[in-house]
Amino acid sequence: MSLAHPRTGALFDSPVPPGAGWPGDPATVRTAVASTQAQVAAMALAVESPAQLDAEVSVCRACPRLVEWREHVASTKRRSFADQPYWGRPVPGWGAERPRLMIVGLAPAANGGNRTGRVFTGDRSGDVLYAAMHRAGLANSPISVDAADGLVLNGSRVVAAVRCAPPDNAPTPAERATCAPWLTAEWRLTGGNARVIVALGLFGWRSSLDMVRSAGGRVPRPQPKFGHGAAATLVAAHGEVELLGCYHPSQQNTFTGKLTAQMLDDVFGRAAAIAGLSR
Repeated sequence: MSLAHPRTGALFDSPVPPGAGWPGDPATVRTAVASTQAQVAAMALAVESPAQLDAEVSVCRACPRLVEWREHVASTKRRSFADQPYWGRPVPGWGAERPRLMIVGLAPAANGGNRTGRVFTGDRSGDVLYAAMHRAGLANSPISVDAADGLVLNGSRVVAAVRCAPPDNAPTPAERATCAPWLTAEWRLTGGNARVIVALGLFGWRSSLDMVRSAGGRVPRPQPKFGHGAAATLVAAHGEVELLGCYHPSQQNTFTGKLTAQMLDDVFGRAAAIAGLSR
């Protein structure tokens, strides 16, 4: 049954078919679909533009367990969103095409990005993240509700290392490896101006190191260890890039006080200054 988008009022099935008119949908019915790990690797290596990358990411079907889960959530829905259509597809990165700051997280939330079609949007983690980015001058609004809410990022790009919502927020090692070439391609195509990467959580930290290394960059030895506020200087093709660690803005961290607003402001204020994006 088709349902009305909460902002535009247009009717959509769940999951949303490519090219159906969902706000920000980069794909069409003709977009190439990766169905295996080998196809992801080949397509990611061959992709020529951020627009093409976003489109191909958004229709990927290479991880059967993740495809089944994201579409199951999209069809069953959380009760509080039962009257809304769900995106139910992989979630591409978004923001500046040539960012000076890249933010790398783990994966979309089942009822957040998997519902809205935009990473860190429509869930508590996104509420915390974009509020911090707004305070640092990196976003025009502290609110991220849906893909048509007018939010604009200043010189920044937000990506997830794994593009599909995983069961229990836990992608398997094989799923992480399958999705990794998409992140490497994102860095290759959009990271040429980047001066700083903010890694959200341990997996975001490891994925950031692998991303730069896989694109031909250099990582210090021994490999830098993650921690909130940890920093490491990486060498990319275009020059040095500072990697900053930040606890993931999950409810588990924010509700318990492990991650506070001030701690977020410290990291994002520092990142904005390094990137030359301070207010």
